[in-house]
Amino acid sequence: VKLKMAAKEFLQRLSAYLASFIYLFLIIAEIPLNLFIVNRVSYTEIDWRAYMQEVEGFLNGTTDYYLLKGDTGPLVYPAGFVYVYSLLHCVTEGGALIGRAQYIFIGFYLLNLLSVLNIYRKTAQVPWYVLAVMSFMAYRVHSIFVLRLFNDPIAMLMLYTAINLFIYRQWLWGCVLFSLAVSVKMNILLFAPGLLVILLICVGFRSAIINIAVCAFIQALLALPFLATNPLAYVLRSFELQRQFLYKWTVDWRFLSEEMFLNRWFHLLLLLSHITMLLVFAVTKWTKGHAIGSTVSTLTAKEIVGILFTSNFIGMVFARSLHYQFYVWYYHTLPFLIWTTNLPIPVKLLLPLVIEWCWNVYPSNVLSSAVLHCAHFILLAGLLLSRPTPTKEHKM
Repeated sequence: VKLKMAAKEFLQRLSAYLASFIYLFLIIAEIPLNLFIVNRVSYTEIDWRAYMQEVEGFLNGTTDYYLLKGDTGPLVYPAGFVYVYSLLHCVTEGGALIGRAQYIFIGFYLLNLLSVLNIYRKTAQVPWYVLAVMSFMAYRVHSIFVLRLFNDPIAMLMLYTAINLFIYRQWLWGCVLFSLAVSVKMNILLFAPGLLVILLICVGFRSAIINIAVCAFIQALLALPFLATNPLAYVLRSFELQRQFLYKWTVDWRFLSEEMFLNRWFHLLLLLSHITMLLVFAVTKWTKGHAIGSTVSTLTAKEIVGILFTSNFIGMVFARSLHYQFYVWYYHTLPFLIWTTNLPIPVKLLLPLVIEWCWNVYPSNVLSSAVLHCAHFILLAGLLLSRPTPTKEHKM
């Protein structure tokens, strides 16, 4: 028996070392791949120029959010976005040195991949070959990072860094990074319901309130110059919850008529479905076997990541609209979510390929958006019906 246990422990340690080596190889291999993309594939102007115009007003002394705008319209992102892109404005000579900006975003891509792979290393949930495919198959994700220069990748980099801190039980610093990510783009709030559950379980009600207060304080501190000038403008513009998405850009609802897509009752139905599904998972999956608020329990790295990734995925499934750059919101979470389910192996291997196809159909059509929803609901059902499996997390 002792010999078997020793052999099992040796194999687990060997697996951990091999996984670390493979992940390091994937990161190194991404360097020439990203350089090739930047130097061989044409840059596409979408929002970069508008970003630079929006922060240029701030750099010139304007702190009224109603007056900050660019070619694509008014500034609709929180204060963290302004500071990050003001820095990029300075180091790229007002956005003129696009090549330099692309090299900076290569750095963001590599740091993001490093954060993601460490999450997978710690949870030991997904086979290495699946992660290799995830890394090299990411055609649109590479484009979003280094050919489009969107703010979504920066927000996700901060988010994955925060998740790493949560895995290592650094709750306060994790919440700081989480709030900074929200300040760059508010889609990070899709992770918030899961984070609330995790904090209540792991640190208790009182400490959870303190950590939430820290998140709120950071938002207020970053927004202070804008709140001092015109608080109403900042609140309405930076977190524009009533923002109307354009039908021509939707990836997921193309099979509906434009009239239905813009219908407020349809939006309300999606919101209610979103909230209902969060409650279902919170009651039946996330809090099962754990006390909430009164006593402190322990969650494994796999449980922490699973709750956060599922919380975000539910938001994606019931989103009013998904645009092409939003793919990065959940691309790196899909292997974990898929391999958490008890779906048959062929289905697990097929789902990410189907989802990747849907996101690469441009412009989207009835078939691609319908197939995307089918894939989403298969995965959602798989997550809801999944049975827990023994954990073998790496302690390295």
